[in-house]
Order: sequence, then structure tokens, then C-alpha cells
Amino acid sequence: MTMQVSPSVASLVDRDAFLTGLLQEVTPAKGEDWLQELRQGAAHWVRHAVIPNTRDEEWRFTDLSALRQVQFRVDRELTAVDISGLILPEAVNRLVFVNGVYAPELSAVAGLPTGVTVSNLAGLSESENIRKYLAQSEVSQEVFTALNTAGMTDAAVVLVAKNVVVESPIHLLFVSVVGEDAVISQPRCLVVAETGSSIGFVEDYVTTPETEGVYFTNTVTEIWVGENAEVTHTRIERDGLEAFHIGKTAVTQARDSRYTCHAFSCGGKLSRHNLEIFQTGEQTQTTLNGLTMISGKQLADTHSAIALNHPHGSSKQLHKCIVGDRAHAVFNGKVFVPKPAQLTDAGQLNRNLLLSPKARVDTKPQLEITADNVKCAHGATVSQLEDDEIFYLQSRGINETDARKLLINAFAAEIINQIPVASLQDTLLNTVNSLKSLTND
Repeated sequence: MTMQVSPSVASLVDRDAFLTGLLQEVTPAKGEDWLQELRQGAAHWVRHAVIPNTRDEEWRFTDLSALRQVQFRVDRELTAVDISGLILPEAVNRLVFVNGVYAPELSAVAGLPTGVTVSNLAGLSESENIRKYLAQSEVSQEVFTALNTAGMTDAAVVLVAKNVVVESPIHLLFVSVVGEDAVISQPRCLVVAETGSSIGFVEDYVTTPETEGVYFTNTVTEIWVGENAEVTHTRIERDGLEAFHIGKTAVTQARDSRYTCHAFSCGGKLSRHNLEIFQTGEQTQTTLNGLTMISGKQLADTHSAIALNHPHGSSKQLHKCIVGDRAHAVFNGKVFVPKPAQLTDAGQLNRNLLLSPKARVDTKPQLEITADNVKCAHGATVSQLEDDEIFYLQSRGINETDARKLLINAFAAEIINQIPVASLQDTLLNTVNSLKSLTND
């Protein structure tokens, strides 16, 4: 994740007043030398950048002008919060951050297998060598990732040693609490699974139910999957309906590794998830399941990029969107298969369900293939609830509202039922059923 400034813009410093103000707000006091060096490099990149707009191809459906109208501040003090309703019973160990600040009294780290470290960055011992992983992923250069690195003071860190299997999932919980001021928080996650290891974790972004207001979550997660290692990643974004959420997930897969991501998004006034997979060895397996569920005037944008650079790799992606009212969903999925990546098997499908005449989806699945001996396919569908299906259920004694809910539930369950945490499945299915606006035309 090295940041370099193009010579053509080297003299154009502080080009964006809003971005410069954000940078000044998130910049922390000087810390350790190696961390300070990372922050300074990223800050230098940010000062030569601008917030993207709809003239940029990657952002043409996602207008950030509303974000620019808000003045954000950083909350550096820990805010009290009740998380009793957010705890996952299957996850014995968890790290909790409130408005970006680590909350040790809400976290629980005990009984971990030998060779497993679950800690915030500040709590790591000097022997934990994470410099070769933190902010070192081969990801696309973009302003929000650089801003996160420039303001990095802490991180949720999960390290799994060689051949260690972690049976229960780790819960990384990021809670936003709304106050008088609009707060920006910049969560950072680092997950490293060394050779032959296996781990599952839940990355969870949520606000307290009794609060509602404007805030901005700008998050970066780096995942390193070693040779023959396996990582199962569940990402839940259920921020408040006035919130802004922009997230980057950068995954590096070594030879024979297996990575699975279950991503669920239903919160935020505006949300964006950039998911990037970078293959560094042969015979990797990548499975990406996603579900976006929005209503009102929400906008949810998912951009994914899978770089299959070596032979015998496989990737399967299914992303679904349920869009009600005047909401707007965006999906852009890229799969790159260069000439060295022979015998690659890649499949990508985006399915969309529109529940209102004014609901909107923009979808663009993409395959860029130069290898000649591959099996690759992609597609997208946009549909509405079928009248004959609703009529059939009504003929069996089910009223129209319940019939519509049943069909929507079935559409969502294909993704939700694959999440390997039973209590989270129940919570998300209840979320589907409770959003009444999704059942109205």
C-alpha cells in the first residue's frame, strides 16, 4: 500500500480544501518511528489528491457532495456504550472499538489457542512483527485508504501462527455513537493467517439503536492468507441511516489458500465497499457472497476487483441487491485474468430485486481476460416480484403482504444462510423481515 505522488501533480499541494481539513483533523500526535513514517507517506499522498466526483469513472454513480457539506471531528476519548445486544454468543473473543477508540473493558480476549494473537495495535508486544503486513497490501491507490493510513493510531490485529486452527469466530465490533458533533472514525483491521492455519472472523459496523445522526466511518481491512491457509470473513455494515460509510478490504492470497467473504450491507445514507483480491500463488480459491438491502433514499455501492495472476485459480462471486422505495444500488465487479493465469475458473453473477418503480440499480460485471485456456462467465439480472408467485401464495391462504415478505426472505436467505454464525443469521433474517418499506410498492 505504498503511496507515490505523480510528478505531474507534485506541485499541486492541498488541492481540496475539504480533504485538507479532514487530514488535519485525523492527523495524530507523533508515534513510533515506523508508524509515523507510514502516516507521513500517506498524508503526503492525500495532500496531492482530491475527493472523487461523478466525473471519475469509478465513482460516476456515487455522488459524494453530501459528504462534503459536513464538518467532521475526531473523538479521541472513549464514549460509554452498552453492547449487550450486539454480542455474538458463538464469538468467545472480541475486540470492541467505540468511535474508533479501543474499549478494553468491552473487549474479551481469553483462552486463545497457542499461536493466536487478538489485540489492538497498541497492546502488541515488541516481538510481534507486523511491519511487513500493515499498510503493505498491493491495492489500488485511492484517497480514502490513504486518509485512513494518514490518521492511523490503532488497529484491530488478529495473527494466527503456522498450522493453528481457530475453532470459534473472532468478533471485531466497531460501534458508532452519535453526539452533538459529526464524528469521523477510521477503523483499521489487520488479519494474518500463516501457512496451514485457519480462522473465521466477523467484522461488524453498527450504531447504537437509541441514537441517530450524521457520522463518517472510513475503514480499511487488510487480510493476508498464507500458503494452504483458510480465512472465512463475514463483514456486516449496519450503520445509522444518516451515516456515511466507505470501506476497503484488501486480501492477499498465497498458493493453495482459501478465502471466503460474506458481506452484508443495509445501513448508511451512503455506503461504499471496495473489495480487492490479489493472488500471489497458484491454485487459490476465492468465494465472495454479498447482499445489499436498502430502502428510502439510501445509496449503496459495491466495487470488487479480483486479480487472478497465477494458474489454476478459482473464484466464485454472487452479489445480490434488494432495493426499495427510491434507493439506489451500484455493483461493479472486475475479474482480471492475464496470460500467465491459465486454467483459471472464474464465475460472477449479480442478481437484483427492485421493489419499487422508482428503485434503481446500476450493475457492471466485468471480465478482462488475456489467458486463452480458462473457464470464465459473468452475468447480471434485474427483476421484480412476480405477480404469479404472489398469487400462488395467496391461493394457499397467505395474504399479499406476507407473500411479498416470504419471497424477499427467500431471495436474501441464499446469501444469509451461508454465514457460519447461527445467531448472526437470525439477526440478519430478522432485519430483512423488519424493514417494512421493502414490502411496499
